[in-house]
Amino acid sequence: MDCWKGAVRHSWIYPTVIICANGFFTTMRPSEPFLTPYLTGPDKNLTIEEVTNQILPVWTYSYLALLFPVFLLTDYVRYKPVLLLQGISLIVTWLLLLFAHGVVAMQLVEFFYGMVTATEVAYYAYIYSVVSTQHFQRVTSYCRSVTLVAATVAAVLGQLLVSLAHVSYFHLNAISLASVSLALLCAFFLPMPQRSMFFHRRDAPEPVAGPDKGQAAGGAPSPCQGGTNPDGAAGAPSPQPPAGSARPHRHMLGVLLQLGRDLRECYSSHKLLCWSLWWALATAGFNQVVNYVQVLWDLRAPSHSSAVYNGAVEAIATFLGSATSMAVGYVKVNWDLSGELALAIFSALDAGSLLLMHFTDNIWACYSGYLAFKGCYMLLITIATFQIAVNLSMERYALMFGFNNFVALVIQTILTVVVVDSRGLGLDISTQFLIYGSYFTVIAGIFLIRSMYIIISIKCRNTSVAAESTAP
Repeated sequence: MDCWKGAVRHSWIYPTVIICANGFFTTMRPSEPFLTPYLTGPDKNLTIEEVTNQILPVWTYSYLALLFPVFLLTDYVRYKPVLLLQGISLIVTWLLLLFAHGVVAMQLVEFFYGMVTATEVAYYAYIYSVVSTQHFQRVTSYCRSVTLVAATVAAVLGQLLVSLAHVSYFHLNAISLASVSLALLCAFFLPMPQRSMFFHRRDAPEPVAGPDKGQAAGGAPSPCQGGTNPDGAAGAPSPQPPAGSARPHRHMLGVLLQLGRDLRECYSSHKLLCWSLWWALATAGFNQVVNYVQVLWDLRAPSHSSAVYNGAVEAIATFLGSATSMAVGYVKVNWDLSGELALAIFSALDAGSLLLMHFTDNIWACYSGYLAFKGCYMLLITIATFQIAVNLSMERYALMFGFNNFVALVIQTILTVVVVDSRGLGLDISTQFLIYGSYFTVIAGIFLIRSMYIIISIKCRNTSVAAESTAP
């Protein structure tokens, strides 16, 4: 029996099932589309201005402060501890949402939710450390699909419970707490990886002395490292303690320097730099819109006097996003020639959707604008992901993914400080969406100019080649 259990745990199926279960329960939060009505309703009795200008900005600041250290920590401790940290942060978030009151308490909610979003990288990176490369494509599709399914199920369930069963927002949050608690339970059953992308590569050069490898791999030494690391037993005799204690620091410094060199090489490509620039600019705007759109909906149709359909809209938006992402795989386009033009056109559609949401007072037009905005963004981010990943190793793609998101978060923080925060301009939510629409208009203009330059350059080059070929 023990042999059978060991075989199951070392196959790709067991960790895939457990991490997918963790992803499902982490994402299955039916209360999330109704956060603003819950905060401004009788349960918390906060004003729209407090939610918009004092509470929601804390998530952006928390996420920015935690993203880079958590990104490195995730790889250094080999994913599982960070998944446990994510589960604990989710539970703390929903306990505070349920039982705490006041602006400061809700700011703490946003801080812990920033921790949750900063640790999401562990979910997508974990599975690559415990399965062989031949299963990467399959497990990637499982991990991503299960989160889309969970988000759709959560939104539909929340809408049905609110509209048909008249369940209170408090009880929706209780269901979310139960779900994230199950996610933490699933994380405990995940096998501990023995390698990671950067700090614990299997193909990385071995340290001079074998016994130090176990200590460097996990930070603080643990009783199981000596038994699970075959290289440790086969190493040289024990080194002197001072050299051994310095070696992990030199290893970490070497990894950081290598990451810097990899980034420099990746961004030396004009194509990757262009797609990464759009990624950072558009993701900053997208996150800002998603973070504050519920406040705009509550302004157009106040939740205390109108029916709320936030869950249904989020479910449709998730479905449209997944459908457009899948459609990209069946479209045959020369993205090297037409990629920037596509970025310009769909960014302009995003701008138009946001401007519609600003100028209309009709909640259904507002919902429609959000659906169009999210569908266009998901289409473009899928294209950008493919264009960046196609010529990179998995490690370099992960590095560029993390750095692009970091740059996006810096831009989003600037938008938050200037536009949203009460210590900045503290604009009302309708004016904010005018700013966001103008922001995407600028993005569309940048890439329209770039696309015209590329098309004209290629046309002139082809004309020149044709003229040379016909010359005597």
